[in-house]
Amino acid sequence: MNVLVVNCGSSSLKYQLINMNDESVLAKGLVERIGIEGSVLKHEKEGLDKVVIEETLSDHKDAINLVLKTLLDANHGAVKSLDEIDAVGHRVVHGGEKFANSVLINDEVIEAMKECISLAPLHNPPNIIGIEACKELLPDVPMVGVFDTAFHQTMEPVSFIYPLPYEYYEEMKVRRYGFHGTSHKYVSERVAELTGKSLEGTKIVTCHLGNGASLTAIKDGKSFDTSMGMTPLEGLVMGTRCGDIDPAIVIYLMDKKNLTSEEVDELMNKKSGVLGLSGVSSDFRDIEGAAEEGNERAQLALDKFAYTVKKYIGSYAAAMGGLDVLVFTAGLGENSAIARKGVCEGLEFLGVEIDDEKNSVRGKEAEVSKDSSKVKVFVIPTNEEIMIARDTKELATK
Repeated sequence: MNVLVVNCGSSSLKYQLINMNDESVLAKGLVERIGIEGSVLKHEKEGLDKVVIEETLSDHKDAINLVLKTLLDANHGAVKSLDEIDAVGHRVVHGGEKFANSVLINDEVIEAMKECISLAPLHNPPNIIGIEACKELLPDVPMVGVFDTAFHQTMEPVSFIYPLPYEYYEEMKVRRYGFHGTSHKYVSERVAELTGKSLEGTKIVTCHLGNGASLTAIKDGKSFDTSMGMTPLEGLVMGTRCGDIDPAIVIYLMDKKNLTSEEVDELMNKKSGVLGLSGVSSDFRDIEGAAEEGNERAQLALDKFAYTVKKYIGSYAAAMGGLDVLVFTAGLGENSAIARKGVCEGLEFLGVEIDDEKNSVRGKEAEVSKDSSKVKVFVIPTNEEIMIARDTKELATK
């Protein structure tokens, strides 16, 4: 059985075609900078060199079309016909209270996902576009939605409740949901394998750092707390999202700038974060390059990002009563030594000691802490795809 996993982010699309008989990856790739100048697809077929395809991609539908075309290519494709794709698993960011588990996708499910767009305006739309594009191109293939929120259902009320009138939770389910759950779950389980230690009794903070970013405190293998909230807007400074701000700022800006709710929503989700601070880009690579050339606002954006991540790590260590392992994952976490060092510097009091030489790693599993570090620091490339593929196989075969 071959499962195509589609993982649409706000400006990226990861995919893997997995043979579920042995969980081998037949082909995989990453589409970056969707809707941004310089769109590129990096595709790998097992046993062949990576292929780089540069093509203008205005949206996620363009990206899906390019992925399927690449999988069918005579030279570097992995299938001769789309009939060889038996099921498609889709990462979906927000299911609200509607979806606590993975589900087979039908028209009713898609409509329910659309109802949650207001909770995840950057991600649910591309998730849905990816699903609809695949349904159009693969009409007879079962589709499964795997939700980011599922892993965080273990949070206690003290972690997920907001200090608003309680009836808002009872009537409208206003609460913290958390996101990137599939990624946080995978890397926490993987670090247990690498260290040979049980998740039981272990306190971990996982840092999923990319254009969208979140931290999760994981205690005894379960989500204890997480930085994103009811929507993916809360928490860290991100690519285009502001993260935590004084909520009264929203009212102030609406009054002083005569902004509508839609305009202030777009401001916070699409024009803020490191893009708004730096004025350069939402892509951390562009910002790091500008900072190296002396751009002070770019450096401020990097410093603010690292500072915010550092604060969350400290607060989670306090809430869990300690910290044993710190994990970096996702695009920035896996590839930027600058970002990892910026986060870890100043955490020596917690027992975090990063090794500059080990930290030079990019995109590979590695321990990057000093031998003397009480808190072990790891880089672990996330593998949300295999987690999604397993759920997809289970539901599609039923």
